[in-house]
Amino acid sequence: MTHLWVRAEQRPNEERVGLTPEGAAALIAAGIRVTVEESSVREIPLAGYVTAGCEIAPENSWPEAPREAIIFGLKELPEDGTPLPHRHIMFGHAYKGQPAGQELLKRFKAGGGTLYDLEYLVDESGRRVAAFGYWAGYAGAAMALKCWAAQQRGEICGPVSKYPGQQALVDDLAADLGAAPRPRAIVIGALGRVGTGASDLCAALDVAVTKWDMAETASGGPFPEVLAHDIFLNCILARPGCPVFVPAAALQDPGRALRVIGDIACDPTSEFSPIKVYDRTTDWAEPALRVASDPVLDVTAIDNLPSLLPLESSIDYAGQLLPSLLTLQDLTAGVWGRAKRDYDHYVALV
Repeated sequence: MTHLWVRAEQRPNEERVGLTPEGAAALIAAGIRVTVEESSVREIPLAGYVTAGCEIAPENSWPEAPREAIIFGLKELPEDGTPLPHRHIMFGHAYKGQPAGQELLKRFKAGGGTLYDLEYLVDESGRRVAAFGYWAGYAGAAMALKCWAAQQRGEICGPVSKYPGQQALVDDLAADLGAAPRPRAIVIGALGRVGTGASDLCAALDVAVTKWDMAETASGGPFPEVLAHDIFLNCILARPGCPVFVPAAALQDPGRALRVIGDIACDPTSEFSPIKVYDRTTDWAEPALRVASDPVLDVTAIDNLPSLLPLESSIDYAGQLLPSLLTLQDLTAGVWGRAKRDYDHYVALV
């Protein structure tokens, strides 16, 4: 019997989960055994999983799970160097040359396990079957606006925490922005899920948005229009051939209007990153990285943005992913077969 083991998230400020109690009930009805770990932080209470018929395991006990279990989580595993013998479903961030990702692949290789990377679960046309993109865009735009509002007070954005819901986030931002004139934003990747979320947040706060996608960036650059806006929201994944939207020279440009970069794609260590003015992610304790002071420029690049709205983002993502989880009994076909081929290719390179 296929056994799905939903682990507790161990990363700080991570309360999301990729399976709801309703989804767990559907898997059990389809003949899949489901174990859910206890969690001190998960937004969705454990009681719902108990009612659905899941088995319950202690928090962070997945290393002792039966070898045949498929371990399902969202974000990183503890970086302790131990070999990984299980099959894992998670965001590995390992296929674009990221240093931490290379170490993760080495751990899988040493343990004989397999990574089914959630970012690489795609249908026959290559489109991802599930993504947190909309809520990443929504929350990422919110963080960029918070950074801009802090600048207007002569400050840098301070610590942030999760919101109980979407409206609470919008209300908080409206209070931050006050009655001051709104900034001008440009969204690149505006036609995708991430860009749609970013644009919707801006619209909710009456922030004018210039929407660009592939047609507007096909020339390959340079793109002085980006520097002419107050806020730039990057909503495209770093891929080979991706043009540079903000070159390093922008830091010394005295005519630069750009004050905040919200790198929602958040892949600064990739050689394909289109933003060349910073080299590390930011976090909830320090959301803004000041990369220039005359004129000021802050970068916000939090890599678990949807966790700011953990309930909405979990329910949305889990609903998208469930049809694929229902096919777990044949890991050689469909999305799982394609993800396994991606893993085989990249693990052979380390």
